[in-house]
Amino acid sequence: MADPSARPLRVALIGSRGIPNRYGGYETLMEELAGRLVEQGFRPTVYCRSHATPRGLRDYRGAELVVLPTLRTKYLDTPVHTLLSCLHAIFRRYDAALVVNSANAIFVPLLTWTGTPVALHVDGIEKRRAKWGWPGRLVYALSERLATVLPTELITDAEVIRRHYEERYGASSTVITYGVDPRPPAKLEVLDRLGLESRRFFLYVSRFEPENNPHRVAEAYRSVGGELPLVMVGGAPYAHRFIESFTEAADPRILFPGPIYGEGYRELLTHARAYVHATEVGGTHPALVEAMGYGCCPVVNDTPENREVAGPEAFYFRAAEPRTLAEHLERLVQAPEEATARGAAAAKRAQELYSWRGVCDQYAALFRHMAKPPRK
Repeated sequence: MADPSARPLRVALIGSRGIPNRYGGYETLMEELAGRLVEQGFRPTVYCRSHATPRGLRDYRGAELVVLPTLRTKYLDTPVHTLLSCLHAIFRRYDAALVVNSANAIFVPLLTWTGTPVALHVDGIEKRRAKWGWPGRLVYALSERLATVLPTELITDAEVIRRHYEERYGASSTVITYGVDPRPPAKLEVLDRLGLESRRFFLYVSRFEPENNPHRVAEAYRSVGGELPLVMVGGAPYAHRFIESFTEAADPRILFPGPIYGEGYRELLTHARAYVHATEVGGTHPALVEAMGYGCCPVVNDTPENREVAGPEAFYFRAAEPRTLAEHLERLVQAPEEATARGAAAAKRAQELYSWRGVCDQYAALFRHMAKPPRK
């Protein structure tokens, strides 16, 4: 086998919807990682889904995009696309591959058995997500076990998740989190369009799925006094009935602008008084890290994973008890200076602990290690 150090390492990034990011955490990771790997001399290829990628786009931030079809249904979208991506990647013989989502563990041998070392990123404990129902949770339970034996390297994104895999399966993993590099926006187009004033609104950002508790956030806001809007950014492709259950009769102060990305998203992060993070499943959540990095006061659902990220700088509530969230928001309506102070402390924590440069340096080092020829 040729020495991979003599040429740029070719890395496949598989399992997300692709880039540019138009969905969530894995897509954010792929976008940041691909561009920064290019800067470090790698040749990354991002596998993208045709329904999520602008027509005709074949490279982005210097990374190659391979756009493949899938079956666009709740249960088949991810596995069908990952299967096609791995079959395509077999013939490329990459030096290393990153596959995200523990449900994709079953496809890892297609790459490892044909000579490509694979790092599998498992995110949180997916079998606990209510959206899947029992068939999906069964698949994720099996995939969690497969994730401990099939890939070359196992990646977890929080210490809590690392301990879960170690204590339950005796499996070691490398913790690599998500990052944030704040880039203040140049315009205020989204704020103007939504009629918002700087530091005079609350922000919630997440996929509208039960385990992210958007319905409970909307319920809590009914009992918060004052006129400040709550902007709930997000959506979900297969949850229309659930979304209607809390949006159709919501408090009129709540705005539902749908998903917002890029410059508009940064506008909201830069100018929100506080950020509400209500997830109850997962490891390190990119949206929470980003909100902290932009100086939003974090108001966070009290789980071990969320405490690991937000630390003492956050206000904590219990999602199952909406009044505990309402009490914090009521306090921040009356004390904007406290929100500013907590936001500054959160930004400092994010700067010290969560940086895309540091995250991508960890991945680059891992890929170089994986691509080394085996010792004879």
